[in-house]
Amino acid sequence: MSSRENTGMALGLLGVIIFSLTLPFTRIVVEQMHPLLNGLGRALFAAIPAALLLLWRREKWPTWKQVKGLSVVILGVILGFPVLSAWAMQTLPASHGALVNGLQPLCVALYAAWLSHERPSKAFWACAALGSALVLGYALLSGAGSIQAGDVLMLGAIAVGGLGYAEGGRLAREMGGWQVICWALVLSTPLLIGPVWYLAAQHQGAISMKTWWAFGYVALFSQFLGFFAWYAGLAMGGIARVSQIQLLQIFFTIAFSALFFGEQVQPITWVFAVGVILTVVLGRKTAVRPATPLPTPPASPQPR
Repeated sequence: MSSRENTGMALGLLGVIIFSLTLPFTRIVVEQMHPLLNGLGRALFAAIPAALLLLWRREKWPTWKQVKGLSVVILGVILGFPVLSAWAMQTLPASHGALVNGLQPLCVALYAAWLSHERPSKAFWACAALGSALVLGYALLSGAGSIQAGDVLMLGAIAVGGLGYAEGGRLAREMGGWQVICWALVLSTPLLIGPVWYLAAQHQGAISMKTWWAFGYVALFSQFLGFFAWYAGLAMGGIARVSQIQLLQIFFTIAFSALFFGEQVQPITWVFAVGVILTVVLGRKTAVRPATPLPTPPASPQPR
C-alpha cells in the first residue's frame, strides 16, 4: 500500500474510534428523549458549527451535481442512520447494536463498486463476506436464534447509512471530507427545523445533565467532527478498502460499553469480535483497483 493509502487507513481508524461511542451515548439519550428528537436534533445542532466553518473559510456553494450527491449523504448519515439506530437503541444493548452494525462495511463496499466503480478482488470480497457472516451469526445467537425488532431497525440504518458513507467518500475526492459533511448539514437544516421544533415542544419531563452530555457527543463528534477524518480517509485510501476498518468499531464499542457504561458482555461476544477483526487484517492485504487515480482532496481548514 502507498503512503497515501496508509494515511487514508489511519484517518479511517480515527473516524471509527470517534463513531464507536455513538451507539452507547445514543442509548443514554433515548432513555429521556424521543428517538426522532435525538436523530434529527443532533444534526440541527451540528449544522451550527458547520455553517460557521463554511463562512469562515468562505467556501463556494456546491454545484448542482454535487448537491444531488449531498442529498444522498443527507438521506444516509443525517436522516436515516441517526433516526433508525436511535430507535434500535431503545431495545438493544449498545454492544449488540455494534455487532449488527458490523454489516455496514460490506454495504459500503458494494455501494463503492456501484457508485465509484472500484474493483475489489475476489479475496477482498471473501474477507468482507466472512466478516459479515460472523456478525450475522452473532446477531442470531444473541437473539435466541431469531432477529429482533431492534435488529431490523439496525439493518435499515446500515443500508441507508452505508449509502451515505459511500457517496460522501466519492464526493470527498473532489470537495474534501470536511466540506462534504458541512454542506450536507447546512443543506439539511430546512428539513430539520420544523420537526425538531415540534418534537422539542412535545417533550415532557426534565432532561438530566448526563443526557445532555451524551447528546452533545453524538451531535458534535458523531455527526460532525468524526466525518472530517472518515470522509477524508475514504477519499485517500479508497472507499471499499477503508470501509472495512469499520469492522473494528465493534471492538471499540464493546470495550467502551463495558468500561464506561457497565454493560455485561458475554464471552461469546468477544469470540465473534476477534473473528471479525481477523477478517479486517486479512482483507487489508487484498487488492482493490480504483477506477481512476485518487486526486488530492482540499487541505484542512485554514484561516484566510
